[in-house]
Parts: sequence; structure tokens; C-alpha cells
Amino acid sequence: MDPLEALAAQIQGLSSTSGDIARLHIILKQADDSLRSESTRLSPLFSQLHPSHHTLGFLYVLEAFTSNSISKEQAETVIPVITGFVAACSVEQIRLAPEKFILVCKRLKDLVMLLEAPIRGVGPLLTAVRKLQLSPAHLTPLHSEFLQLCLLAKCYKTGFSILEDGVSEIEQPRDVFLYCYYGGMICVGLKRFRKALDLLHNVVTAPMTCMNAIAVEAYKKYILVSLIHHGQSQLASSLPKYTSSVAQRNLKHFCQPYIELATTYGTAKIAELEAYVNTNTETFVNDNNLGLVNQVVSSMYKRNIQRLTQTYLTLSLQDIASTVQLNTSKEAEMHVLQMIQDGEIHATINQRDGMVRFLEDPEQYKTCEMIEHIDSSIQRIMELSRKLSTMDEQISCDQLYLSKAGRERPRYDSDDFDVPAKFNI
Repeated sequence: MDPLEALAAQIQGLSSTSGDIARLHIILKQADDSLRSESTRLSPLFSQLHPSHHTLGFLYVLEAFTSNSISKEQAETVIPVITGFVAACSVEQIRLAPEKFILVCKRLKDLVMLLEAPIRGVGPLLTAVRKLQLSPAHLTPLHSEFLQLCLLAKCYKTGFSILEDGVSEIEQPRDVFLYCYYGGMICVGLKRFRKALDLLHNVVTAPMTCMNAIAVEAYKKYILVSLIHHGQSQLASSLPKYTSSVAQRNLKHFCQPYIELATTYGTAKIAELEAYVNTNTETFVNDNNLGLVNQVVSSMYKRNIQRLTQTYLTLSLQDIASTVQLNTSKEAEMHVLQMIQDGEIHATINQRDGMVRFLEDPEQYKTCEMIEHIDSSIQRIMELSRKLSTMDEQISCDQLYLSKAGRERPRYDSDDFDVPAKFNI
């Protein structure tokens, strides 16, 4: 009997009980190299195996089959095989060989990118993430692949669905960098700037032993998004003390044009800002950040209008246009209307005489909706506190941590000193 036929028969016969599947797993590991060497002959096996009943065997065959380069023409037939497998596969069996499952899903991403159709991989990769996760807080290597496809396909809401979970169970540091970076860009696409800043901040301040390109790009985007959202960027002037020493020394060197942009923004002079952007357009284009930079320029008009609300009760649209350096009163009206709609200012416009009346914030913080919002925030904080306590207990009991902490403990206890209160830690 042909070895591949024999293997197919073993897969079909050993996929019913957990004991049989364990035996099959040993056989598949031993046959892995021969499967790869016979990758061009594996496609007939897909008609003999069912992705749900024979998940483990199907996975090994599929991973070997996709290990060689695949052309655009072949991709059209391979993609449905992978997507069908991801949809039907058994969660228990793929978790026996998660590295194989991850490889297959990454190849699916490569194939849809080859066809320039990233949207075809969004649904299957979301399913793959959910099946691979041990819990909603588990960050898998597929999270970043999924978020990248969502960005390319502009499926921002779908990508945001996994960002709402939050993650605390992490396998590889690189997964965190990419998850937070792509997640930050998803939030920028949805105009959820506060969430975007949190994620990008995590990349910039994450522990690192050497400089990496992800942190550099995240720092550039953090500066731009913070200017858009807050009108300033504290990270452009100084990084937090808990930032790694590598980032402290090198980030600003790689991001000098963005730091200078933030400095120019601080002058509140639109002409100077536009001149600086025009001078450095090529840099921003090469970084794929020109769209965000244009939003920074647009946000300065909003910041200058917001400053007017702190000084005036009423002001004409013509005066607003003149003060914030807009060309016409119509442009001023459009900016004011957009800011009112976004909740950035509270005002009314008298169309008859072109006057704008600035109002106080109407929120009294006593509606049912506001109470529910505050309660949900408290619940999230309490859940985060519980997670931190659990993680603290786990670290405190970890033998590797305890042994390292014991080696690094100072030779003398604080009791050996007369006035320990004078030491600043």
C-alpha cells in the first residue's frame, strides 16, 4: 500500500477517542518529514479526510501541503481548503498541535495578501483566534495577523471586537508589540483616540533590550495622535521613568521630525505649522503618516476655537475665522458645527446674524445613562484589580523569580542602617 494511503487510513481509524488521537499524534510527528517531502501529492487526501472528525491528521497534512511556495492560481484553490478547515476543525485537536495551526493560519494570511484580497482572511482568522484562545485574556500569535488584515481591509469594527477583551496572558513579547501597534491603528481608524493612545503607549514604554522598528513607528504615531486628541504630547518632550533605558536613549533620535512638529504645534500658529509640514512632507509620506499629520493641522483650528470659548461668551463667525486664520466665515461655521456634533464644544449658532454663543457643559452627571457608565467603569477597575492581585500572587510563588530575587537582594537589611528614611528609592 502507498505510504500516503496507509497514513490516511491510520488518520481515519485513530480519530475517535482521546487515546487513539494520542497514538495518532505520535505517528504524525514521525511522519512529518515524509509528508513535507511528498507535499505535491497530498491534495487527494483532503477528499478522504473530514476537517471536523479528523482534525489533527487534516492539520498535519494541510501544514505540509502549504509549506512550499504557492502561486496566485493555486491560491484560489488552497484558500477555500484552509478556510473550510478553520471553520470546522475541532478545538480540542488543534490545541494538541497549536504551532501547526498557527503556521497554517499565517499562510492563509500570506495567500490573501498575495491575491490582494485581505478581507477574505478576516473572518477565518477571527474564528482561528477564538478557537486557539484558552481564555478571552489570552494573547495568541494570531491576534496581530488578524489585526493587520483588518487594517488592510479597513474592517476596523471587526478588529476592535478583540481589542475590547483586553489581554493579560502573554506568550511572546513580540506578540504584544504587534498587537498594541496594530490595535492602536485600528482605534485611530475608528477615531477612538484615547484607546489608541493607551495601546501605542504600551508599545513605547514596554520593556526591551534593543531598539525595534515597531516601537519607533508607535512613538511617531503616538505623538501625532496625542496632538490630535489632547493638543499636546508629553511623550514628545520626555518619556516616563519606567520606559526602558534603550528607548530613553534612542527613540527621539529616530523621531526628530515628529518631536519638532509637536514643538511647532505648541506655538498655536497655523502658518508656521503648515510651513513645517510642507517642508517635511516627503518624510511623512515615506512613513505613511501624512494622513495623520493633516489631521494634526486640522486639529489646530479646533484647539484655537476651543481657546476662544475660555475668553468669549459670544463671537461672530467672521471674527472666529480671522482669529484662527480660516479663509472664510463659512469655513469657521463648518468647524464649529463639527465640534458641536463631536461634543468638543457647547455652542449655538444664530444663522441670521452669524453669531456664535458659547455655552457651559450641560452634563449634570445624574442621568441613568451616566450612572450606568460610571458603574461599568468601576466594575472594569475592580476586575483589573483582581487580575493584578492574581498575577502578583503567581509571580510571588514562581521559583525562577524567587531564586533571581534572592540572588539580587542586597547583602544588608535595612535594619543595619541608622536612618533608612533618608534613602530615596
